[in-house]
Amino acid sequence: MGAHYYAENAGISNVKMDERTRRSDNELAPNLRRTTPEPGVISPPSSKLRIGLGLAIAVGLVVAAYVIVHTFRAPQPANPRSAAGGLQAVGAATVGTGNIRVIVNALGTVTPLATVTVQTQISGQLIDVGFTEGQLVKKGDFLAQIDARPYEIAKAQAEGQLAHDQGLLAQAQTDLKRYQTLVAQNSIARQQADDQAFVVQQYEGTVKLDQAQVDAQALNVAYCHIVSPVTGRIGLRLVDPGNYVQTSSASSIAVVTQLQPITVIFSVAEDYLPDIMPQFNAGTALQVTAFDRANVTQLAIGKVSAVDSQIDTTTGMVKLRALFDNADGALFPNQFVNMQLLLRTLTNAVTVPTVAIQRGSPNGQQGSYVYVVNADNSVSVRPISIGPTDGSMTAVNSGLAAGDHVVIDGADRLREGLHVNVSTLDGKPPEGAGGPAAGSQGRRGGQNPNGQRPQSPPNSSQ
Repeated sequence: MGAHYYAENAGISNVKMDERTRRSDNELAPNLRRTTPEPGVISPPSSKLRIGLGLAIAVGLVVAAYVIVHTFRAPQPANPRSAAGGLQAVGAATVGTGNIRVIVNALGTVTPLATVTVQTQISGQLIDVGFTEGQLVKKGDFLAQIDARPYEIAKAQAEGQLAHDQGLLAQAQTDLKRYQTLVAQNSIARQQADDQAFVVQQYEGTVKLDQAQVDAQALNVAYCHIVSPVTGRIGLRLVDPGNYVQTSSASSIAVVTQLQPITVIFSVAEDYLPDIMPQFNAGTALQVTAFDRANVTQLAIGKVSAVDSQIDTTTGMVKLRALFDNADGALFPNQFVNMQLLLRTLTNAVTVPTVAIQRGSPNGQQGSYVYVVNADNSVSVRPISIGPTDGSMTAVNSGLAAGDHVVIDGADRLREGLHVNVSTLDGKPPEGAGGPAAGSQGRRGGQNPNGQRPQSPPNSSQ
Protein backbone atom coordinates (compact mmCIF):
# COMPACT_ATOMS: atom_id res chain seq x y z
CA MET A 1 0.00 0.00 0.00
CA GLY A 2 2.73 2.24 0.83
CA ALA A 3 4.43 1.57 -2.46
CA HIS A 4 1.23 2.22 -4.29
CA TYR A 5 0.76 5.56 -2.54
CA TYR A 6 4.25 6.59 -3.37
CA ALA A 7 3.78 5.71 -7.03
CA GLU A 8 0.59 7.71 -7.25
CA ASN A 9 2.16 10.72 -5.62
CA ALA A 10 5.12 10.49 -7.93
CA GLY A 11 2.82 10.39 -10.94
CA ILE A 12 0.93 13.44 -9.76
CA SER A 13 4.19 15.30 -9.22
CA ASN A 14 5.36 14.48 -12.73
CA VAL A 15 2.08 15.74 -14.17
CA LYS A 16 2.43 19.02 -12.31
CA MET A 17 5.99 19.46 -13.44
CA ASP A 18 4.92 18.92 -17.07
CA GLU A 19 2.23 21.55 -16.71
CA ARG A 20 4.65 24.06 -15.23
CA THR A 21 7.12 23.39 -18.00
CA ARG A 22 4.50 23.88 -20.72
CA ARG A 23 3.25 27.07 -19.03
CA SER A 24 6.76 28.46 -18.83
CA ASP A 25 7.40 27.66 -22.48
CA ASN A 26 4.15 29.36 -23.48
CA GLU A 27 5.01 32.50 -21.47
CA LEU A 28 8.51 32.74 -22.92
CA ALA A 29 7.55 31.96 -26.52
CA PRO A 30 6.60 35.53 -27.57
CA ASN A 31 10.02 36.83 -26.52
CA LEU A 32 11.99 34.28 -28.47
CA ARG A 33 13.17 35.06 -32.10
CA ARG A 34 13.06 32.47 -34.79
CA THR A 35 16.59 31.51 -35.70
CA THR A 36 15.70 29.21 -38.53
CA PRO A 37 13.76 30.79 -41.37
CA GLU A 38 10.57 29.22 -42.29
CA PRO A 39 10.28 27.73 -45.69
CA GLY A 40 9.36 30.32 -48.40
CA VAL A 41 10.38 33.45 -46.31
CA ILE A 42 13.45 35.62 -47.25
CA SER A 43 15.33 37.02 -44.23
CA PRO A 44 16.65 40.67 -44.24
CA PRO A 45 20.43 41.29 -44.63
CA SER A 46 22.52 41.47 -41.51
CA SER A 47 23.98 44.78 -40.09
CA LYS A 48 27.54 43.95 -41.19
CA LEU A 49 26.37 43.52 -44.74
CA ARG A 50 24.62 46.90 -44.69
CA ILE A 51 27.74 48.67 -43.33
CA GLY A 52 29.96 47.12 -45.99
CA LEU A 53 27.58 48.12 -48.76
CA GLY A 54 27.52 51.77 -47.52
CA LEU A 55 31.33 51.94 -47.39
CA ALA A 56 31.59 50.63 -50.92
CA ILE A 57 29.18 53.29 -52.20
CA ALA A 58 31.06 56.10 -50.39
CA VAL A 59 34.43 54.98 -51.78
CA GLY A 60 32.94 54.92 -55.25
CA LEU A 61 31.63 58.47 -54.93
CA VAL A 62 35.02 59.76 -53.71
CA VAL A 63 36.85 58.10 -56.59
CA ALA A 64 34.37 59.52 -59.11
CA ALA A 65 34.73 63.05 -57.69
CA TYR A 66 38.53 62.82 -57.80
CA VAL A 67 38.49 61.74 -61.43
CA ILE A 68 36.08 64.53 -62.43
CA VAL A 69 38.05 67.27 -60.65
CA HIS A 70 41.43 66.25 -62.04
CA THR A 71 40.02 65.72 -65.53
CA PHE A 72 38.40 69.18 -65.93
CA ARG A 73 40.78 71.28 -63.77
CA ALA A 74 42.60 74.17 -65.55
CA PRO A 75 46.24 73.47 -66.30
CA GLN A 76 48.60 74.82 -63.65
CA PRO A 77 51.35 77.27 -64.75
CA ALA A 78 54.81 76.01 -64.84
CA ASN A 79 56.97 76.56 -61.80
CA PRO A 80 58.55 79.98 -62.34
CA ARG A 81 61.65 78.88 -60.53
CA SER A 82 62.05 76.00 -62.90
CA ALA A 83 61.46 78.36 -65.83
CA ALA A 84 64.23 80.57 -64.54
CA GLY A 85 66.61 77.71 -64.07
CA GLY A 86 65.71 77.27 -60.39
CA LEU A 87 67.08 80.75 -59.46
CA GLN A 88 65.55 83.37 -57.21
CA ALA A 89 64.66 86.50 -59.24
CA VAL A 90 65.81 89.81 -57.69
CA GLY A 91 66.19 93.44 -58.65
CA ALA A 92 69.55 95.12 -58.13
CA ALA A 93 71.04 98.60 -58.18
CA THR A 94 74.57 99.90 -58.63
CA VAL A 95 76.25 101.72 -55.77
CA GLY A 96 77.45 105.17 -56.86
CA THR A 97 78.64 108.50 -55.53
CA GLY A 98 76.81 111.80 -55.19
CA ASN A 99 75.82 114.65 -52.92
CA ILE A 100 73.80 113.98 -49.78
CA ARG A 101 72.05 116.84 -48.01
CA VAL A 102 72.02 116.78 -44.21
CA ILE A 103 68.46 117.86 -43.46
CA VAL A 104 66.58 118.50 -40.23
CA ASN A 105 62.84 117.88 -40.49
CA ALA A 106 60.50 119.97 -38.34
CA LEU A 107 56.91 121.15 -38.05
CA GLY A 108 56.11 124.83 -38.44
CA THR A 109 53.33 127.40 -38.53
CA VAL A 110 53.15 130.28 -41.01
CA THR A 111 53.33 133.50 -38.98
CA PRO A 112 52.92 136.96 -40.59
CA LEU A 113 55.34 139.73 -39.72
CA ALA A 114 52.40 142.09 -39.15
CA THR A 115 48.78 141.42 -38.30
CA VAL A 116 46.89 144.68 -37.67
CA THR A 117 43.36 144.99 -36.34
CA VAL A 118 41.96 148.19 -37.85
CA GLN A 119 40.03 150.13 -35.19
CA THR A 120 38.66 153.61 -35.13
CA GLN A 121 40.52 156.23 -33.10
CA ILE A 122 37.51 158.51 -33.02
CA SER A 123 33.87 158.01 -32.13
CA GLY A 124 31.27 158.63 -34.77
CA GLN A 125 29.00 157.15 -37.36
CA LEU A 126 30.56 154.91 -40.01
CA ILE A 127 29.29 156.31 -43.30
CA ASP A 128 31.44 154.54 -45.90
CA VAL A 129 33.56 151.38 -46.35
CA GLY A 130 36.11 151.51 -49.14
CA PHE A 131 37.33 147.90 -49.33
CA THR A 132 36.13 144.47 -50.45
CA GLU A 133 36.49 141.52 -48.13
CA GLY A 134 39.65 139.55 -48.93
CA GLN A 135 41.10 142.36 -51.01
CA LEU A 136 44.84 142.95 -51.31
CA VAL A 137 45.52 146.51 -50.11
CA LYS A 138 48.59 148.68 -49.96
CA LYS A 139 49.76 150.87 -47.15
CA GLY A 140 47.74 154.12 -47.18
CA ASP A 141 44.78 152.78 -49.16
CA PHE A 142 41.37 154.08 -48.08
CA LEU A 143 39.41 151.66 -45.90
CA ALA A 144 36.57 153.50 -44.11
CA GLN A 145 35.11 156.97 -43.48
CA ILE A 146 33.54 158.24 -40.26
CA ASP A 147 31.28 161.28 -40.19
CA ALA A 148 33.73 164.17 -39.71
CA ARG A 149 31.28 167.08 -39.54
CA PRO A 150 31.22 167.40 -35.73
CA TYR A 151 35.01 167.53 -35.65
CA GLU A 152 35.22 169.99 -38.51
CA ILE A 153 32.90 172.32 -36.59
CA ALA A 154 34.98 171.95 -33.47
CA LYS A 155 38.06 172.74 -35.52
CA ALA A 156 36.42 175.90 -36.85
CA GLN A 157 35.63 177.00 -33.29
CA ALA A 158 39.22 176.43 -32.23
CA GLU A 159 40.47 178.40 -35.21
CA GLY A 160 38.16 181.31 -34.27
CA GLN A 161 39.44 181.34 -30.72
CA LEU A 162 42.96 181.24 -32.04
CA ALA A 163 42.35 184.28 -34.25
CA HIS A 164 40.84 186.20 -31.31
CA ASP A 165 43.78 185.50 -29.04
CA GLN A 166 46.28 186.25 -31.78
CA GLY A 167 44.70 189.73 -32.09
CA LEU A 168 45.03 190.32 -28.35
CA LEU A 169 48.64 189.21 -28.53
CA ALA A 170 49.37 191.63 -31.36
CA GLN A 171 47.79 194.49 -29.40
CA ALA A 172 49.76 193.63 -26.29
CA GLN A 173 52.99 193.49 -28.28
CA THR A 174 52.28 196.95 -29.77
CA ASP A 175 51.61 198.42 -26.32
CA LEU A 176 54.81 196.88 -25.04
CA LYS A 177 56.87 198.61 -27.73
CA ARG A 178 55.17 201.91 -26.94
CA TYR A 179 55.82 201.52 -23.19
CA GLN A 180 59.44 200.66 -23.78
CA THR A 181 59.84 203.90 -25.81
CA LEU A 182 58.22 205.96 -23.03
CA VAL A 183 60.40 204.32 -20.43
CA ALA A 184 63.45 205.30 -22.44
CA GLN A 185 62.17 208.93 -22.33
CA ASN A 186 61.42 208.64 -18.61
CA SER A 187 57.79 209.46 -19.43
CA ILE A 188 56.27 206.49 -17.55
CA ALA A 189 57.28 204.24 -14.76
CA ARG A 190 59.38 201.19 -15.61
CA GLN A 191 56.91 198.99 -13.71
CA GLN A 192 54.20 199.70 -16.26
CA ALA A 193 56.46 198.56 -19.09
CA ASP A 194 57.43 195.40 -17.22
CA ASP A 195 53.76 194.56 -16.53
CA GLN A 196 52.99 194.91 -20.23
CA ALA A 197 55.79 192.46 -21.05
CA PHE A 198 54.13 189.85 -18.80
CA VAL A 199 50.79 190.47 -20.52
CA VAL A 200 52.43 189.73 -23.87
CA GLN A 201 53.77 186.41 -22.49
CA GLN A 202 50.30 185.47 -21.28
CA TYR A 203 48.78 186.11 -24.67
CA GLU A 204 51.55 184.10 -26.33
CA GLY A 205 50.64 181.13 -24.12
CA THR A 206 46.97 181.53 -24.95
CA VAL A 207 47.74 181.55 -28.65
CA LYS A 208 49.78 178.34 -28.32
CA LEU A 209 46.90 176.69 -26.46
CA ASP A 210 44.48 177.77 -29.14
CA GLN A 211 46.79 176.42 -31.81
CA ALA A 212 46.93 173.07 -30.02
CA GLN A 213 43.15 172.95 -29.98
CA VAL A 214 43.10 173.59 -33.71
CA ASP A 215 45.65 170.83 -34.29
CA ALA A 216 43.69 168.39 -32.11
CA GLN A 217 40.51 169.00 -34.06
CA ALA A 218 42.40 168.66 -37.32
CA LEU A 219 43.74 165.31 -36.09
CA ASN A 220 40.21 164.18 -35.24
CA VAL A 221 39.14 165.07 -38.74
CA ALA A 222 42.05 163.01 -40.10
CA TYR A 223 41.08 160.06 -37.89
CA CYS A 224 37.69 160.05 -39.59
CA HIS A 225 39.44 158.96 -42.79
CA ILE A 226 40.81 155.45 -42.05
CA VAL A 227 43.56 154.03 -44.26
CA SER A 228 45.46 150.71 -44.32
CA PRO A 229 48.46 150.71 -41.95
CA VAL A 230 50.33 147.94 -43.84
CA THR A 231 50.39 146.21 -47.20
CA GLY A 232 48.58 142.90 -47.14
CA ARG A 233 45.28 141.12 -47.38
CA ILE A 234 42.23 142.49 -45.58
CA GLY A 235 39.87 140.06 -43.94
CA LEU A 236 36.13 140.00 -43.46
CA ARG A 237 34.33 143.23 -42.56
CA LEU A 238 33.51 143.34 -38.86
CA VAL A 239 31.13 146.33 -38.89
CA ASP A 240 28.67 147.65 -41.45
CA PRO A 241 28.15 151.28 -42.58
CA GLY A 242 25.59 153.18 -40.51
CA ASN A 243 26.80 151.86 -37.17
CA TYR A 244 28.14 154.19 -34.49
CA VAL A 245 31.70 153.14 -33.73
CA GLN A 246 33.67 154.05 -30.65
CA THR A 247 37.29 153.92 -29.53
CA SER A 248 37.11 150.45 -27.98
CA SER A 249 38.27 146.97 -28.89
CA ALA A 250 34.70 146.01 -29.73
CA SER A 251 34.61 148.52 -32.59
CA SER A 252 37.05 146.78 -34.94
CA ILE A 253 36.51 147.34 -38.63
CA ALA A 254 38.71 144.64 -40.21
CA VAL A 255 42.02 142.80 -39.90
CA VAL A 256 44.90 143.37 -42.34
CA THR A 257 47.60 140.70 -42.54
CA GLN A 258 50.95 141.22 -44.20
CA LEU A 259 51.73 138.42 -46.65
CA GLN A 260 54.92 139.53 -48.37
CA PRO A 261 57.32 138.81 -46.87
CA ILE A 262 56.07 136.20 -44.43
CA THR A 263 57.71 133.94 -41.86
CA VAL A 264 57.40 130.40 -40.50
CA ILE A 265 58.13 129.57 -36.88
CA PHE A 266 59.32 125.99 -36.30
CA SER A 267 61.12 124.07 -33.56
CA VAL A 268 64.18 121.82 -33.72
CA ALA A 269 65.89 119.72 -31.07
CA GLU A 270 68.61 121.36 -29.06
CA ASP A 271 71.03 118.70 -30.35
CA TYR A 272 71.22 120.57 -33.68
CA LEU A 273 72.29 123.89 -32.15
CA PRO A 274 76.06 123.12 -32.41
CA ASP A 275 75.55 122.86 -36.20
CA ILE A 276 73.16 125.82 -36.49
CA MET A 277 74.59 128.55 -34.29
CA PRO A 278 78.15 128.79 -35.73
CA GLN A 279 76.74 129.23 -39.23
CA PHE A 280 74.02 131.62 -38.09
CA ASN A 281 76.45 133.79 -36.10
CA ALA A 282 78.83 133.89 -39.06
CA GLY A 283 76.07 135.26 -41.27
CA THR A 284 75.66 132.11 -43.35
CA ALA A 285 72.18 131.86 -44.85
CA LEU A 286 70.70 128.56 -43.67
CA GLN A 287 68.29 127.39 -46.35
CA VAL A 288 64.83 126.28 -45.29
CA THR A 289 62.24 124.62 -47.54
CA ALA A 290 58.53 124.56 -46.70
CA PHE A 291 56.27 121.70 -47.79
CA ASP A 292 52.53 121.25 -47.48
CA ARG A 293 50.74 119.25 -44.77
CA ALA A 294 51.18 116.00 -46.72
CA ASN A 295 54.92 116.75 -47.08
CA VAL A 296 54.64 116.27 -50.85
CA THR A 297 54.31 119.68 -52.53
CA GLN A 298 57.11 122.22 -52.13
CA LEU A 299 55.65 125.61 -51.23
CA ALA A 300 58.57 128.00 -50.81
CA ILE A 301 62.30 128.31 -50.13
CA GLY A 302 63.63 130.79 -47.57
CA LYS A 303 66.31 131.27 -44.95
CA VAL A 304 66.60 131.35 -41.17
CA SER A 305 66.18 134.92 -39.94
CA ALA A 306 66.11 134.52 -36.16
CA VAL A 307 66.79 132.02 -33.37
CA ASP A 308 64.98 132.14 -30.06
CA SER A 309 66.93 133.23 -26.98
CA GLN A 310 66.23 130.13 -24.89
CA ILE A 311 65.37 126.42 -25.07
CA ASP A 312 62.01 125.15 -23.94
CA THR A 313 62.86 123.05 -20.89
CA THR A 314 59.69 120.95 -21.16
CA THR A 315 60.41 119.73 -24.70
CA GLY A 316 64.11 120.35 -25.25
CA MET A 317 63.29 122.29 -28.43
CA VAL A 318 64.33 125.72 -29.63
CA LYS A 319 62.26 127.94 -31.94
CA LEU A 320 63.56 129.33 -35.21
CA ARG A 321 62.01 131.87 -37.57
CA ALA A 322 62.43 131.46 -41.32
CA LEU A 323 61.79 134.31 -43.75
CA PHE A 324 60.13 133.80 -47.15
CA ASP A 325 59.40 136.43 -49.80
CA ASN A 326 56.15 134.57 -50.66
CA ALA A 327 55.86 136.28 -54.03
CA ASP A 328 53.32 133.73 -55.27
CA GLY A 329 51.31 133.69 -52.04
CA ALA A 330 51.82 129.95 -51.51
CA LEU A 331 52.18 130.43 -47.75
CA PHE A 332 49.03 131.46 -45.91
CA PRO A 333 48.88 132.84 -42.35
CA ASN A 334 48.50 130.16 -39.64
CA GLN A 335 49.05 127.40 -42.20
CA PHE A 336 50.61 124.14 -40.97
CA VAL A 337 53.75 123.23 -42.96
CA ASN A 338 56.58 120.71 -42.90
CA MET A 339 60.02 122.28 -42.77
CA GLN A 340 63.38 121.01 -44.02
CA LEU A 341 66.41 122.83 -42.65
CA LEU A 342 69.57 122.23 -44.68
CA LEU A 343 72.57 122.06 -42.35
CA ARG A 344 75.25 121.05 -44.86
CA THR A 345 75.87 118.96 -47.98
CA LEU A 346 78.11 115.88 -48.17
CA THR A 347 79.86 115.90 -51.57
CA ASN A 348 81.06 112.77 -53.44
CA ALA A 349 79.63 110.45 -50.81
CA VAL A 350 79.04 106.75 -51.48
CA THR A 351 75.28 106.43 -51.91
CA VAL A 352 72.98 103.42 -51.89
CA PRO A 353 69.18 103.19 -52.36
CA THR A 354 67.50 103.26 -48.99
CA VAL A 355 65.31 100.26 -49.90
CA ALA A 356 68.42 98.08 -50.16
CA ILE A 357 69.33 98.57 -46.50
CA GLN A 358 68.23 95.74 -44.22
CA ARG A 359 68.26 95.86 -40.44
CA GLY A 360 68.61 92.95 -38.08
CA SER A 361 71.13 90.23 -37.33
CA PRO A 362 71.57 87.78 -40.25
CA ASN A 363 74.97 86.65 -38.96
CA GLY A 364 74.33 87.17 -35.27
CA GLN A 365 75.42 90.82 -35.35
CA GLN A 366 72.99 93.68 -34.88
CA GLY A 367 73.12 96.55 -37.34
CA SER A 368 72.52 97.50 -40.96
CA TYR A 369 73.46 95.29 -43.88
CA VAL A 370 72.82 94.76 -47.59
CA TYR A 371 72.85 91.79 -49.95
CA VAL A 372 75.67 92.22 -52.47
CA VAL A 373 75.46 90.40 -55.83
CA ASN A 374 78.81 88.76 -56.54
CA ALA A 375 80.38 88.05 -59.94
CA ASP A 376 79.06 84.45 -59.95
CA ASN A 377 75.51 85.68 -59.30
CA SER A 378 75.58 84.58 -55.68
CA VAL A 379 74.64 86.96 -52.89
CA SER A 380 76.49 87.68 -49.69
CA VAL A 381 75.60 89.63 -46.58
CA ARG A 382 77.61 92.86 -46.26
CA PRO A 383 77.42 94.81 -42.95
CA ILE A 384 77.56 98.57 -43.56
CA SER A 385 77.73 101.81 -41.59
CA ILE A 386 75.20 104.34 -42.85
CA GLY A 387 75.07 108.13 -42.67
CA PRO A 388 72.36 110.70 -43.41
CA THR A 389 69.41 109.92 -45.68
CA ASP A 390 68.37 112.30 -48.45
CA GLY A 391 65.12 111.25 -50.10
CA SER A 392 65.51 107.76 -51.57
CA MET A 393 69.31 107.64 -51.15
CA THR A 394 71.44 107.05 -48.06
CA ALA A 395 75.10 107.83 -47.51
CA VAL A 396 77.32 104.85 -46.66
CA ASN A 397 80.26 105.50 -44.36
CA SER A 398 81.85 102.07 -44.74
CA GLY A 399 81.15 98.62 -46.14
CA LEU A 400 80.44 99.45 -49.79
CA ALA A 401 82.28 100.95 -52.73
CA ALA A 402 81.13 102.57 -55.92
CA GLY A 403 80.28 99.95 -58.55
CA ASP A 404 79.00 97.28 -56.16
CA HIS A 405 75.61 95.76 -56.96
CA VAL A 406 73.11 95.50 -54.12
CA VAL A 407 69.71 93.80 -54.02
CA ILE A 408 66.78 96.24 -53.84
CA ASP A 409 63.90 93.84 -54.59
CA GLY A 410 63.38 90.31 -53.27
CA ALA A 411 65.84 90.53 -50.37
CA ASP A 412 63.34 89.00 -47.96
CA ARG A 413 63.80 85.57 -49.63
CA LEU A 414 67.59 85.55 -49.74
CA ARG A 415 70.29 83.95 -47.67
CA GLU A 416 74.08 83.84 -47.69
CA GLY A 417 75.53 82.18 -50.81
CA LEU A 418 72.23 81.82 -52.68
CA HIS A 419 72.48 82.09 -56.49
CA VAL A 420 70.04 84.58 -57.97
CA ASN A 421 68.73 85.76 -61.31
CA VAL A 422 69.11 89.56 -61.62
CA SER A 423 66.00 90.50 -63.59
CA THR A 424 66.49 94.28 -63.35
CA LEU A 425 69.58 96.39 -62.77
CA ASP A 426 69.09 100.06 -61.87
CA GLY A 427 65.43 99.71 -62.83
CA LYS A 428 66.14 98.39 -66.37
CA PRO A 429 66.70 94.92 -67.85
CA PRO A 430 70.45 94.26 -68.00
CA GLU A 431 72.13 94.38 -71.40
CA GLY A 432 72.34 91.02 -73.20
CA ALA A 433 69.81 89.47 -70.86
CA GLY A 434 68.46 86.09 -71.87
CA GLY A 435 66.72 83.13 -70.34
CA PRO A 436 69.19 80.74 -68.68
CA ALA A 437 68.99 77.05 -69.37
CA ALA A 438 67.21 74.92 -66.85
CA GLY A 439 69.50 73.60 -64.20
CA SER A 440 72.28 76.09 -64.95
CA GLN A 441 73.79 78.38 -62.36
CA GLY A 442 72.47 81.38 -64.30
CA ARG A 443 74.04 84.56 -65.62
CA ARG A 444 73.71 88.04 -64.28
CA GLY A 445 70.77 89.65 -65.96
CA GLY A 446 69.02 86.38 -66.95
CA GLN A 447 65.37 86.80 -67.98
CA ASN A 448 62.50 84.80 -69.27
CA PRO A 449 62.25 84.53 -73.06
CA ASN A 450 59.44 87.10 -73.01
CA GLY A 451 61.64 89.66 -71.27
CA GLN A 452 59.63 89.68 -68.05
CA ARG A 453 60.89 89.17 -64.55
CA PRO A 454 60.25 85.58 -63.36
CA GLN A 455 57.90 85.33 -60.43
CA SER A 456 59.15 83.36 -57.44
CA PRO A 457 56.73 81.29 -55.38
CA PRO A 458 56.10 82.62 -51.88
CA ASN A 459 58.58 81.63 -49.18
CA SER A 460 60.76 79.79 -51.72
CA SER A 461 64.42 79.20 -51.03
CA GLN A 462 67.29 77.58 -52.89
